[in-house]
Amino acid sequence: MPALFRFPTTPLRQALLVLVLLLLPVWLLGEHAYLSINDNLDSELVAPYLLPRLGVLLDYRSTAVVPPLMDGLPRNALRSGLSVTMQLFAVLPPLPAYLLHALLVRLVALLGFYALARTHWLRKPEDTELAALLALAWATLPMHTIYGLSVGGQPWVLWAVLNLREGRRRGLSWLTLAVFPLWSMFVYVGPFLLAGIGGLLAWDWWHGRRAHLGAVLLGAGLLLASYLVVEYPLLYSLLIAKQFVSHRVEFDISQLLPMSFLIGLKSTLHYLLMGQYLPGLFFRGVILAAVAVALTKGEPATRRALGRRLLPLGIVLVLTAVFCGFYPQLLTALQAYIPLLRTFNISRFHFLTPLLWFVVLLLSLPALPPGRLRVGLAVAQLLLGLAMNTEWTTNLRHLAGVAPATEPSYAAYVAPRLFARVRALLHERTGQEPPAYRVACLGLPPSVAQLNGFYTLDSYQNNYPLRYKHQFRPLIAGELAKDPALRAYFDAWGNRCYLFSAELGRNFRVGAVQRRVVQHWAFDAAAFRRLGGRFVLSAARLARPQESGLRLLAVQADAAAYWQLFVYEVALPSE
Repeated sequence: MPALFRFPTTPLRQALLVLVLLLLPVWLLGEHAYLSINDNLDSELVAPYLLPRLGVLLDYRSTAVVPPLMDGLPRNALRSGLSVTMQLFAVLPPLPAYLLHALLVRLVALLGFYALARTHWLRKPEDTELAALLALAWATLPMHTIYGLSVGGQPWVLWAVLNLREGRRRGLSWLTLAVFPLWSMFVYVGPFLLAGIGGLLAWDWWHGRRAHLGAVLLGAGLLLASYLVVEYPLLYSLLIAKQFVSHRVEFDISQLLPMSFLIGLKSTLHYLLMGQYLPGLFFRGVILAAVAVALTKGEPATRRALGRRLLPLGIVLVLTAVFCGFYPQLLTALQAYIPLLRTFNISRFHFLTPLLWFVVLLLSLPALPPGRLRVGLAVAQLLLGLAMNTEWTTNLRHLAGVAPATEPSYAAYVAPRLFARVRALLHERTGQEPPAYRVACLGLPPSVAQLNGFYTLDSYQNNYPLRYKHQFRPLIAGELAKDPALRAYFDAWGNRCYLFSAELGRNFRVGAVQRRVVQHWAFDAAAFRRLGGRFVLSAARLARPQESGLRLLAVQADAAAYWQLFVYEVALPSE
């Protein structure tokens, strides 16, 4: 048989092939594939798409803005242009860039975990298959790949730190730590990785293992220095130039979440057993089962050694879960004294817990004799991760023709033909292209309009000027007054700077099949016009648009689109 058609013979190559095959459904579906929407399509694709196309990817001047977002969002409020993610989107259209980026992230994640396992724990020849299986299980977890290697690449960081701790491969390990910030996000993992390395240094110092502390410390310094270079625009704009006051200074988590010991305990258990959805939501049951089996079926000496190794990790995982679970109460108590806690989320230690749990699995399985049991546990973890990877399972359902109506494909969600019709309609109405007027969206994420070339006053942003939040609020003040929960959602958080409707609540994806009608919408059209707005693109029909100071221009639909759009224009009495 020609070599091209032979099945790979090494476990690592087999794992790489299986990973590619598992990702095949999304490639086969192409534009009809499902991509995660929450904190992904509704927010994270916009900056990588717009910045290079507007020529401001590496423009870090304080005067640089992104006109399609919030009538000119400061460029430095968005992700660094030095990111591998951003550079990939600069050379490819959004969908190919997303798919290739996701593939590369998962491939690098697999290789990193395999290197970690083989170098530091599964070193025996008979452990090769197990290492490859666990690496595959790690690479297929339901992590948000749009954040680059923030989660998937952490094994490389641990690999490098453990190398330095043992005094080997220093050059390659330092290089790994220096380049990691180019493909990860500082605000999600940077400070927490550094804190983890600091904790490991303190542990070694306490136990007298000081021979290579300097090498590890230098590695941490390289990691920090590289992050400072990559994240220069954000740090410079907020800490040095003070380009704008972030809306995050008004964060008040006490208004958003109920506070009680019971709720904190429930949240703690969720963090401990399931984690958090951004770094990867998966049940830790298989890992706990592996620990239980290893501690009961292994040799007595092996069990004792394993217990001593697992105890510190277990304590760290439990303390992290308690900290994250009770973080709202802690923040409420301290934010008045430490204002930085309002703007920076220090509960993101949970971004490190998926890897820590997999390290627990790495320590537990070798305590079992080679054979079906430990391979079966590794396969069970792989299947569990896949089953909880909603992007993967939803694409299988799309291929089978049984996808849920509420989870549209990329093409149906972005709906380029539908928005092209709206663009043509508004051009006929005004004689102008989108840069000349501003729109806002009701019942659909503004990112959909932004990906179709519209300039929106609303947006989903993790960081934007507080001044703009205050300017935007009058547009929706009437609706916020109807619903205290919605008012707190905007006033005490506000990342979703949206046109709200109390009747729709937090339903930001009103599909055409839902046929929602908003009876009374307390929209301030005059304030909208003062902010530069002219048109409202709504996925829900307004029963009385004249009460909102609007008039219906057209209803646009497309069989391939998830949305039906009602296009309204400001109709002030004075006009």
